[in-house]
Amino acid sequence: MTICPIAVLNAVASEGLELFGENYQLHAEAKEALGLVVRSSPVDLDAFPNLVAIARAGAGVNNIPIDEASDRGICVFNTPGANANAVVELLFTMLGISLRNVKDGMTFCEGLEGDDEEQLNAEVEARKKGFKGMEMSGKTLGVIGLGQIGVRVANMGIHHNMRVIGYDPYPVMDNIHDLLPDVELAKARRNLLAQADFVSLHVPLNKNTKGLVNDEFIDFMKEDALLFNYARGPVVDEDAVLKALDSGRIAGHISDFPSAKLIKHDKVILTPHLGASTAESEENCACMAVKELKDYLEYGNITHSVNFPNVESIPTVLVHTRLIVINKDTPGMIGLMSNILGKHGINIMSYTNKSNGTMGYNIIDTATAVSSDVCQEIEGVEGVIRTRVIPLKNGGGEE
Repeated sequence: MTICPIAVLNAVASEGLELFGENYQLHAEAKEALGLVVRSSPVDLDAFPNLVAIARAGAGVNNIPIDEASDRGICVFNTPGANANAVVELLFTMLGISLRNVKDGMTFCEGLEGDDEEQLNAEVEARKKGFKGMEMSGKTLGVIGLGQIGVRVANMGIHHNMRVIGYDPYPVMDNIHDLLPDVELAKARRNLLAQADFVSLHVPLNKNTKGLVNDEFIDFMKEDALLFNYARGPVVDEDAVLKALDSGRIAGHISDFPSAKLIKHDKVILTPHLGASTAESEENCACMAVKELKDYLEYGNITHSVNFPNVESIPTVLVHTRLIVINKDTPGMIGLMSNILGKHGINIMSYTNKSNGTMGYNIIDTATAVSSDVCQEIEGVEGVIRTRVIPLKNGGGEE
């Protein structure tokens, strides 16, 4: 393949970028880039006029204009599960810190003075009762959102001898099958909230989840429960949570998303968006993102896209060209494209079509080249968004 320009936003782990290899030019100018690797920086699509795909080294994609990308035929990938372990470990660390009053205890220890060991020990013994806490064991953990992170949180709760209740309005069966059998599934969110001592949020940020935790949500929560937000900041209505904290309705809020409203409250414990900030997590996300992007650029295959259907097709050594057609999901597209190719004497060796209900995606392997004129004719069909031609020449797979 010719040298493919790739733009990189943010600091992306070198272990992932090294996977691109010599056929890629990294840190290319935005106007030249065909692919983009990004972490948390906002993406302005107008700055990348030639962009074909975006790989987000992480799970959340709220920094990427997904609908606009779809309209332009740009595939957006994320890396679900690559940072899951990091988030889970941090959450249970913070649960322990909260339950055992570790933050206040550490502040007390940092304020100790003097070199008289006997006096120091006496002060510690006299004051430690003020930091008496609770254990996780025997408590009820409610997990809202059973993606890969939520499932691991639920399973870890079982390993900590907790009763665990999970809820997801749109469960993915592959994730549900990974739940330990002891995890209970709630049929309604209110049933979970009424029983959970700790409520942990693991939902994506979208128009349906923004402000999910509001007055009504909190009204269903168990008295003196703890609320954890290691999903996204705007999932929580901060005014509603602060009101509940001030009234004593809930006992505390632990969040990975500091804000002007939350930073000074004595019942709020904050971490500076550390959920995925481990060397292992950043490496996993970067490697996964680069592999997804390369497979798309080189073969048109899709894994873990948030806006296109997932599809994979392995070309035989006899394939000369792979034609990618992206279209709105409307009837008759397969026949129209097949007729155009047939009219130009192009033999179709393999045709793979997938849809996610909104977008249609076609991988068409041909025995001969596909000219730009043919692509323009296909793009002239109503509903077609974009075409891509991937020359394979010597083939890309097995016979």
